[in-house]
Amino acid sequence: MIHYHCADINPNDKLLELEGRHLLVSHAYPRPVNWAHSVAQSVVLDNGAFSVWRSGKVADWKSYYVWSDYWLDCPTTWAIIPDVIDGGSEANDQLIRDWPHGNKGSPVWHLDEPLDRLYKLVDDWWRVCLGSAGAFDKVGSAIWHSRMVEVFNGCARRGRMPELHGLRMQAHGGLYPFYSVDSANIARNNHRPQNTISGMAERIDRVQPPPRWVDHLQQQELII
Repeated sequence: MIHYHCADINPNDKLLELEGRHLLVSHAYPRPVNWAHSVAQSVVLDNGAFSVWRSGKVADWKSYYVWSDYWLDCPTTWAIIPDVIDGGSEANDQLIRDWPHGNKGSPVWHLDEPLDRLYKLVDDWWRVCLGSAGAFDKVGSAIWHSRMVEVFNGCARRGRMPELHGLRMQAHGGLYPFYSVDSANIARNNHRPQNTISGMAERIDRVQPPPRWVDHLQQQELII
């Protein structure tokens, strides 16, 4: 499992402490994108939908398309296709159709959307991002874990686990067989006296899930 660490760290030169790791740069906070590409093993470009949702602002997706276009020339960089949290399947399907950069992007499926939509996305795309929304918007809550168990049970029963990326789900990456996860944990908490950027990254990157998902009947502790 790949851990993507938010690159919104001040000052920028602190990103040198994450040299050789995997970084996420948000369109909402694009300032470190040059630094990230100079030190990271790979980069994911985040569409900033969470910041838009939280602020109530209107998203400028055309600006995101232009911004991401240049950086997607990097072979190890990929982007999260625009999504609308709590926007519903139809609106998000339209955003996928509008995406101009093909398989250099990955679509988002929200936990409050039908599982059939997730299955269609994993059949059509090389990687799908999971986002928390609706009744499941609080990452780590009991109802959130219950839904995650349902999601991974459903995927496992269809065959080999698809490549899934957990948005803001890094803290729970050891429980679920993600391909990758991301978090702003280091960016937000590295200033605490007990923390260092390199030390936090080392601890986080060591966390890996079991190689095979087992049915929820053997995973009841996840939803307690």
